[in-house]
Amino acid sequence: MATAATEHRETAAHFTALVRGTTDWSAPAPVPGWVARDVVRHLIEWLTDFVRSGAGVTLAAGPSVDTDPVGAWEAHAAAVQALLDDPESAGVMFTNPHTGSMPLPDAIAMFYTSDVFLHTWDLARATGQDERLDGQRCAAMLEGMLPMDALLRTSGQYGPRVEVPDDADPQTKLLAFIGRDPR
Repeated sequence: MATAATEHRETAAHFTALVRGTTDWSAPAPVPGWVARDVVRHLIEWLTDFVRSGAGVTLAAGPSVDTDPVGAWEAHAAAVQALLDDPESAGVMFTNPHTGSMPLPDAIAMFYTSDVFLHTWDLARATGQDERLDGQRCAAMLEGMLPMDALLRTSGQYGPRVEVPDDADPQTKLLAFIGRDPR
């Protein structure tokens, strides 16, 4: 099983390649009301608040997403990786009224790194880049999310489920589950 640090390194590297390949930061994204820049902004802003409020950890700030989305993402990804690579982070507890308490690296892997993975498709779709995600990871994520369907829907974080054929590939099924129209 991959560590939180290894999983983030691999997931962030894929997302970083898409960030670097983006030429139109105003391109509409699959999330209603978002453009490509907003995908990056979302990942940076919510994790920064998440670790500050849940673990008292302040991530180093990078450039503004508005003026330098590539630099902002690269600085953010490096800060998260440094935190996960630090052996001391394993002893930092993350506490949230909705999730309970867990080691910070586990919280980052469970909530944030998986979100980067999902939003990889959003940025790729918005910017016309390769949209393929790891099929095994898609299948595993979907399997883990299915039992929490009602809870996830009421969280407001996912749109209505999109209908796809039963024989659709794991990526299509996962995207449809979270409310994206993979077509």
